[in-house]
Amino acid sequence: MKCLVVILVCAVLAEGLVRIPLVKHKSMREALREKGIELPYQDPGLKYQPDEFAGSATMYINNYADTTYYGAISIGTPPQSFQVLFDTGSANLWVDSVYCNTQACNTHKKFNPQQSSTYSASGQSFYLPYGAGSLSGVFGYDTIDVGGIVITNQEIGLSTNEPGRTFVVAKFDGILGLSYPSISAGGETPVMDNIISQNLLNANMFAFYLSRGGQQGSELSFGGVDNSKYQGEITWTPVTSETYWQIGVDGFQINGRETGWCSQGCQSIVDTGTSMLTAPGQLLGYIMQAIGAQQSQYGMYMVDCNQIYNLPTLSFVISGVSFPLPPSAYIIQHYQYGYQFCSVGITPTYLPSRDGQPLWIFGDVFLREYYSIYDRTYNRVGFAIAA
Repeated sequence: MKCLVVILVCAVLAEGLVRIPLVKHKSMREALREKGIELPYQDPGLKYQPDEFAGSATMYINNYADTTYYGAISIGTPPQSFQVLFDTGSANLWVDSVYCNTQACNTHKKFNPQQSSTYSASGQSFYLPYGAGSLSGVFGYDTIDVGGIVITNQEIGLSTNEPGRTFVVAKFDGILGLSYPSISAGGETPVMDNIISQNLLNANMFAFYLSRGGQQGSELSFGGVDNSKYQGEITWTPVTSETYWQIGVDGFQINGRETGWCSQGCQSIVDTGTSMLTAPGQLLGYIMQAIGAQQSQYGMYMVDCNQIYNLPTLSFVISGVSFPLPPSAYIIQHYQYGYQFCSVGITPTYLPSRDGQPLWIFGDVFLREYYSIYDRTYNRVGFAIAA
């Protein structure tokens, strides 16, 4: 009977699903590297600084140089279509607009509010610092369509200035944040919160499936769980801070041996807007030593591609369940100028979590291995082995 109840719940959750295909592109870093430009490393943890909280119209976009999965939304009446990064590590929606005429804006699709009968201006401006430059814009309101979910009177950031070369090669036109409203720049209402208040879903949750090995088939779904995207059981763990999708980590293991690094507790932010697995800076040296990686002149940690399957399995213990990452998950294979080289998809952050515990960031390296579910009703995150 218990099994029947579980099956029925999954069937109900899957029935009202809204699916948005995500397409994998080259990251900004990869595109610039092909042009002979090496982007400097930025601490991913800077994205989670307190300055971003409501009341400040500032959003951090430091580490979007490595993101690769984007999907389509439309804005306005009649609809104008855009490719955006769906980001669980930020709260605001912004896109390029006709108010911006820099090279970075001109290489992307730009929203024209004058061509939308449902647009209204707000008069508030925002500022997004990143790397060596910044992106500026203004807020407005319009109708948006996310996979057939039509949200009215949604706050939107429209870029007015995008200096620098970084965004020239970006394959996305904007970012749609999916974190909690408490971190929304300018106090704007996030898309998910408008979806909830307008009662547009069967269940107030969304989920990510990120395909492995460069394959297509990645998907963001709203309104429930897609049981074709995972195998086994879902492990649920509570959100520890209703800011980002932050959870507790009970342990970290190397080849099944507990390190004790999280014996006093660790925190992790589950972030689809971060491509790598990010480790506490004070632990990175130990991890790289266990892997046998050597640091390159550009700060990347490299391994011998022929030795990948001899490297250790790294595991996180969450709510009493072990989540292993085999070397095939955390080693990234690159091909350039006819050569193959292999880097470790783990980067450091030197910032602790807000409660002072060591901070990890579960980016795409982790999320390709595990289907992830974000439940706003019960403020919890679910993980299951990706299909």
